[in-house]
Amino acid sequence: MFKHILVPTDLTDRSTHALEVAVGIASLGECRVTLLHVIETIEDSESEQFEDFYRKLERRAERIMDRMSQQFRSETFTILTEITFGKRVREIVHFAHDREIDLIILTSHAVSAEGSTQGWGTISYKVGILSHCPVMLVKK
Repeated sequence: MFKHILVPTDLTDRSTHALEVAVGIASLGECRVTLLHVIETIEDSESEQFEDFYRKLERRAERIMDRMSQQFRSETFTILTEITFGKRVREIVHFAHDREIDLIILTSHAVSAEGSTQGWGTISYKVGILSHCPVMLVKK
């Protein structure tokens, strides 16, 4: 059913749950999973000023993503890792469109009925609204 699943990660243990769900779906057929981390950049600054800082963040993200993906290596599907720079929502949505992603799986925190307006500004909500493909929110 799905050929390419995107799992954006903030590199926390909580996002591992989204990867577990993606792996479960991918194992049902020929599917690949891309684990994506977006390094948020500082607007209106020259990138050269922060180049060392961004490279350190990139190396750290590579190590964590390698550990995450190693937990789920399989012969029946592939897990790719990608790191991009920019604004998270914009980068996730563009990445999904440009790479012909079939499904995006994200973790989301609970939104309660009492505080129903809280959570509308989250990354997961914005990706869900702006994405061209289905988005699955998983909660742990």
